[in-house]
Amino acid sequence: MPDIDFGRRSEDYATHRPGFPDSFYDRLETFIPLSGVKALDIATGPGVVALRLAQRGAIVTGIDIAPGQIDAAKKKAKTLNLDHRTTFEVCRAEEWEAPAASLDLITAGQCWRWFDHGVLLPKMRTFLKSGGLLVVAHFDYLAHRSVIAKRTEDLILRFNPGWTLAGKTGLYPEYIDQVIEGGFEFIEQFCYDHLQAFSCESWRGRIRTCNGVGSGGMTPETMEAFDQELGEMLKRDYPDEPLQIWHRIWAVIARKPVKPA
Repeated sequence: MPDIDFGRRSEDYATHRPGFPDSFYDRLETFIPLSGVKALDIATGPGVVALRLAQRGAIVTGIDIAPGQIDAAKKKAKTLNLDHRTTFEVCRAEEWEAPAASLDLITAGQCWRWFDHGVLLPKMRTFLKSGGLLVVAHFDYLAHRSVIAKRTEDLILRFNPGWTLAGKTGLYPEYIDQVIEGGFEFIEQFCYDHLQAFSCESWRGRIRTCNGVGSGGMTPETMEAFDQELGEMLKRDYPDEPLQIWHRIWAVIARKPVKPA
């Protein structure tokens, strides 16, 4: 299987892949008001989380290893007039450097499984101020709750039988102990479901970003054949838009221990 490279589908990411809904950021602001905070968003992609934080007043640096993703993030920031609140850099999260105790918030959206946590967590703890927050979050479609998503995954597996991430429940309780073992104080885990609307075109675009499809799981030729068949299935069996797909928001909130006064 080709190497995973999410930058291959940066345009689809920026255009078709939905970010966390407003309710997620509302919930986040019960832990830390975002206006004026200094934040880092790791594996930022096209800036999906970083730009939403900036819209709520944060000063955000987004980093990603894929140059295409960073280019897309910069373009979107300029379009949204957020380039004065955002900085985007090509960098591995484990290699990024910043002054100690310079950040209020670090976010990791839809990416935690891809890191070397033994290297990353001590660095993130160093960068955060005393009491600063680490937020690890996912926003996953649920194949077990949405027939369209289940049929899409079945089609992916027909074209890419080696794909191992089908059937996700959107729950990641193992991350709690990871952040605790990394020296953070666990504050809360929260989870709720959200019905996300797609057009047929946007669902196809969202699926092209999947690690089992256009981000490296299939060759370009196989992906084109898959995408065409998915489009035919949607047009034939689900002509009424929008398509309503259940997603699950899951997050763990952790804190750098507060130093005694």
